[in-house]
Amino acid sequence: MSSLKGKVAVVTGAARGIGAEIAKRLAEDGADVAVCDLKEEWCAETVAALEALGVKAKAYGVNVAESAEVDACVKAVLDDFGAIDIMVNNAGITKDGLLMRMSDADWDAVLNVNLKGTFLFTRAVSRPMMKKRDGVIINIASVVGIMGNAGQANYTASKGGVIALTKTTAKELGSRNIRCNAVAPGFIQSKMTDVLPENVRQAYMDTIPLKRFGSARDIANAVAWLSGPDASYVTGQIISVNGGMIG
Repeated sequence: MSSLKGKVAVVTGAARGIGAEIAKRLAEDGADVAVCDLKEEWCAETVAALEALGVKAKAYGVNVAESAEVDACVKAVLDDFGAIDIMVNNAGITKDGLLMRMSDADWDAVLNVNLKGTFLFTRAVSRPMMKKRDGVIINIASVVGIMGNAGQANYTASKGGVIALTKTTAKELGSRNIRCNAVAPGFIQSKMTDVLPENVRQAYMDTIPLKRFGSARDIANAVAWLSGPDASYVTGQIISVNGGMIG
């Protein structure tokens, strides 16, 4: 519990699931964590878990798709913690449906949270990071942002956009010693995968050479590595954590 000691991390979508696991993993490495989600009260369980690890943690309610809210959140974190060293853009939603039947509202909602939200937080933290000439930005993409997926035109477009944004951010901010990478999860064990019919689970499993779904911890471990000194020469990369589904 030392590689991130003294660092401050911001994690969006951190009330539950992968985001909560990322926050815990960074805290295990010593980072203080700003726990962000749509509603502040949703974050209470994550905050308590982090404080039990001996780090400072605080909850923030923020709609990642609203510029003013994102800017206010970043300012509040800077006021409360004094710095932002690590930004993890994890917040994301799905509204699946076939392309020809997808509504404008469902397209806009997913792009606004998944892609615009990542852009807004990246823009907001870039100035303080540039000022101190140091920082790490990690975006959570998806394997489907690389390979596409039927029934997820909005989600795949948003995650493909996150991948492109990651590469551009790395090029723009690299000269100020700010690294930007993305983690692209494959199929991750969740409440959603637990209720899939066995034949559907098996069909997914047949595409995975390691023959298992990933865990939130697998994703969190990749984020922790990218956040720390061992990845100091890694930027502009998409780290696929997918059990070998695609290269």
